[in-house]
This record gives sequence, structure tokens and C-alpha cells, in this order.
Amino acid sequence: MSTAYFQDKTCLITGAASGIGKALALAAAQRGAIVYLADIDEPQLEEVVKSIQQRGGRVGLHRAFDIADYESVCDFANAIHGQIESLDIVMNVAGVAIWGSVENLRHEDWKRTVDINLMGPIHVIESCIPAMIKAGRGGQLVNVSSAAGLFGLPWHAAYSASKFGLRGVSEVLRYDLKRHRIAVSLVCPGGVDTGLVQTLQIAGVDVNQPAVQKLKQRFQRHAVSPEQAADNILRGVQARRPIIFTSLDIRVGYWFQRKFSYPYEWVMQLLNNQLHRVANGSSRSDSAQ
Repeated sequence: MSTAYFQDKTCLITGAASGIGKALALAAAQRGAIVYLADIDEPQLEEVVKSIQQRGGRVGLHRAFDIADYESVCDFANAIHGQIESLDIVMNVAGVAIWGSVENLRHEDWKRTVDINLMGPIHVIESCIPAMIKAGRGGQLVNVSSAAGLFGLPWHAAYSASKFGLRGVSEVLRYDLKRHRIAVSLVCPGGVDTGLVQTLQIAGVDVNQPAVQKLKQRFQRHAVSPEQAADNILRGVQARRPIIFTSLDIRVGYWFQRKFSYPYEWVMQLLNNQLHRVANGSSRSDSAQ
């Protein structure tokens, strides 16, 4: 991949303090982009900024805030537009993972997941894309969804609500923004070994029980690193692909889902039954204590 594509491009990345966002921030800066970074974790974000600058990269502006807070997003966007007319690339990466069966998910679980994973990117889109349109230079919007934005995975009702929603927003904007030469890419990562694996919340399930830890370990064995994911994403951004996959399994699964719907339904139910057994094991363990 040629690094010239990113040279001197202004690039906003949310969720830049860890995981895929951090890897994208480091990789984009290394390729010559001027990065504008946001995350809720200020100490970690400061470390990322320091790391970029020590490597000779350029950080235009950075700020710690909650992406779910519309006013904070607007303030940051206004600060960016006080420096430059518009961004070249906007990357919505920030996200949270809260899973659980419908009877265990609390209202605040649903709301927090949608506020961060869907409304957060919408806040960024509202605050940054009109300036890109007005500038008339084209550009690119990159929204990081998930395999859960393609497949009905068990326990993912709240998470998929947010990620399917972002997929829908991206599809509509891909057509809406084409006339302005703004490409829209939807990123659908598969397994990526990020901090979300450790901070994952499963409503009604003790995540420290052996069965859940075993599932986490199995996931991590098959997951790609954030750096690998970031490299695949930047390749897709450079090619201006409408859908970007970080691993072959999700690409194949997406093809399989569209071509063979009945086996797909069977596999999804099998996964659901397996996790239901894990949940029942956790419930029995809790009641025995």
C-alpha cells in the first residue's frame, strides 16, 4: 500500500486511546496524515499523542470527552474548524460492548450502547460532514460497525441495534454523499484482540466464570491484532471500498449469509443454544453460592 495517499490529509479518529482507534491513529500518522484524536480516556489519549509525536507524526488537535455528549462533539468539531476549513477523512471508531439476553439487559444497557455506538457517530457526522460538503474537496467517512452489524449473533440485541443502525446510516450516506465526492466506507471487523475483550459486559452473566473465560480465550486465539486490523482498514480506505473487512472469516460469512440463508439460520441458532447453556451454568453457579 502506498503511503502517499494519506500524506498531509487531515483525519479525525474517535476512540483513539485504545484498540483499533489507537492502531489507526498511529498508522495514519505514520503514513503522513495530520490526525485529530478523541477519546473518553484522557490519560491513555495523552499517551497515544506522545507516542505519535515521538515518532515524528503530527497531531492537529486532541481532546478527551464522551462521544455520546452532542455538545462536546460540537465543541471539538468547532475547534477543528477553527484550524482548518474541513477534514479529509472522518473515522468513527469509538464504541462499547454490552451483551445480554433480553430479560437481563437493563434499560440503561440499551441506552448506553445506542448512545455511544450509534448516536456518537451521528454526532460526529452532524458536526463534521456539512463542512466537508461546503469545502467541495470531497473526502471520506469511515464508520466502524461490527460483524454484529451483519449477523444476528446471540446476546447481541442492544449491540446489534447500534451496529446495524450504523450500517443503515452508512448505506444511505454512501448514496447521499456521492454527488459531493465523499466516499463512505463501513468497516465490519471480525475478531480483533482489543481492550473490549477484557471490558466486555454480559448482562446477567458472571464474565469471570470458567466457561466464559474459555470462550474469551478461544476468541483471542482466532482474533487479529489491532495493528493488522488497522492496516486492512487503511487499505480499504485508500481503495475507497464501501465495505471493509478486517479478516477473511467475516467476508466469507457475509457471502454465505446472502447465498445460503437456511444454513445461516441453523448456525445462528446453534451459537445461541451454546451461549444459553453457558448462561444457565452461570446461573446455577450463582445460586449455589
